[in-house]
Amino acid sequence: MADEMNKQEVTVVDVKIPFMSMVVLMVKFAVASIPALLIISFIFGLFTMLFGGFFHGMGRF
Repeated sequence: MADEMNKQEVTVVDVKIPFMSMVVLMVKFAVASIPALLIISFIFGLFTMLFGGFFHGMGRF
């Protein structure tokens, strides 16, 4: 209860980041997205095989 009374609100007005630091950060994000995309596409492929095999037999009768 005492923590709620001592709270202070903060408003961020400006963030100064050097250009090269921003470029390096964005390159790291791009490189990190490659394994994530591979994992997501692998999971999507498993679901596609599962549902494709499940619904493939429905049109035969």
